[in-house]
Amino acid sequence: MAGSEGPRRSARDWVVDSLSFVLAILISLVAYDSGRKDPIPGWLHDVDFVLGLALCLTLWFRRRWPVQLALVAAAISAFSDAAAGPTLMIILTVAIYRPFRTTVLIFGVNTVSLAIYIAVRDKPESIQVTAGWAILIYCALAGWGLYLRSRRQLLQTLRDRADRAEAMALLQAERGQLRAREEIAREMHDVLGHRLSLLSVHAGALAYRPDASTQEVASAAEVIRASAHQALQDLREVIGVLRAPVGELPQPSFADLPALVDDSRKAGLPVALELDAPGNLPEHVGRTAYRIVQEGLTNALKHAPGEPVKVKVVGSPGNGLTVELNNPAGQARRGDGQGLIGLTERAQLVDGRLEHGRTPEGEFRLAAWLPWPA
Repeated sequence: MAGSEGPRRSARDWVVDSLSFVLAILISLVAYDSGRKDPIPGWLHDVDFVLGLALCLTLWFRRRWPVQLALVAAAISAFSDAAAGPTLMIILTVAIYRPFRTTVLIFGVNTVSLAIYIAVRDKPESIQVTAGWAILIYCALAGWGLYLRSRRQLLQTLRDRADRAEAMALLQAERGQLRAREEIAREMHDVLGHRLSLLSVHAGALAYRPDASTQEVASAAEVIRASAHQALQDLREVIGVLRAPVGELPQPSFADLPALVDDSRKAGLPVALELDAPGNLPEHVGRTAYRIVQEGLTNALKHAPGEPVKVKVVGSPGNGLTVELNNPAGQARRGDGQGLIGLTERAQLVDGRLEHGRTPEGEFRLAAWLPWPA
């Protein structure tokens, strides 16, 4: 606990300090009245009364200087009955606001002060009773103060944990949003990359076929128009999701795989599809398989346009799903391979694996195995 008092007391502090002050005065008056019969000089009774009341006034500063005031109170209690009330309050404050070792030290100092008090007041016949009651009261106050200190520390710990939990929840929410944004960026790469690859292939065909018939030009232009329109729609969906506070980008499913292959065939890419996956494929696994095939076809359009591609998607519950694409490597592949890195991460997210590279026959092979629970 902080040992210093803040610049302003709270309402609760004012109530506690006022009650402590009043209670200390009452205890001091009762103790002073009971000690007036002790055989000591009259002037010492007067000093006892004045110092006892002055010590009561210091209770308003006991939170700021508890140990210093406890030592002063112990010195005055060596001969003063009127100091009993504020001394008890200050001992309680030390136990609440200071460590256990400091509390034990103050307890020892007050025990020495008690022995001096018995000698000054000349009470050898009641030494056992006086010492017993005083030590019992000291122990009770110290124990109560230590309990309050432990309780305050526990409450503060719980508050700190609650604050940390709240901060962690906010951090996890922010991380979730970042992951969602990352997923959206991946979807943008996959969807728009595929659409733009189709556009590039058809535009290139028009550029390199100046002798094409009017019907062929019109057909290619229609594919370009449709692909551009679909790419624009996809881009609008992505932007809409980015602007929305909550939402998901529309996800393709495993059932859309034949349509994906048909789009590539329309773009002039010979694709042979072997699809054999009976059963109810989990949605996240099917979506991952779709993205793998989509990225493979997009790369084939970029790096080996017009070359045949073999797509094999087979599997069954309990054995997993195998996705494999093979096509002539064509020209040397350029780029940083971010698409393939993203596919590897996708496969790992569903506890699968992915590999890619050239085969001894000179083909480029993209293969993945994805789990399919029985």
